[in-house]
Amino acid sequence: MKLKKLAALLCALMLCLAGLSASAENRTVEEGDNDMQMMIGETPVTVAWEDNASVEALKALAAEGLTIEMSMYGGFEQVGSIGQSLPRDDQQTTTASGDIVLYSGNQMVVFYGSNSWAYTRLGHITDPTPEQMKALLGNEDVTITLSMK
Repeated sequence: MKLKKLAALLCALMLCLAGLSASAENRTVEEGDNDMQMMIGETPVTVAWEDNASVEALKALAAEGLTIEMSMYGGFEQVGSIGQSLPRDDQQTTTASGDIVLYSGNQMVVFYGSNSWAYTRLGHITDPTPEQMKALLGNEDVTITLSMK
């Protein structure tokens, strides 16, 4: 009985610590400090990643190489399962072309249009123009690959 209480207490403590990390001020990492790389299909893109617990967890997955099969949705985004839940700090936001967000804790969304919803921001693709983003993402399902330098 004491072991079950101890396990429950440890789980609660871990959840509290994850919540504290996720609720810390989100700051965008300067592009020069970026060590996680993203490819959309065969096209490398430059991403200014956020400085938050979600991105740190994503980097841990990317260290092993992470491939996400994306599907077009709504005529303005590509959505794909990460394969597990990440820490999240959803905030109501309006996205723009190039934004990368976490949806429902376990799905990555990359926008080539705009939407308003509660997301956790992951980053923003900085190099293609909105027209280039639409051409890259708006014609068919894509594969996204994340890796570490």
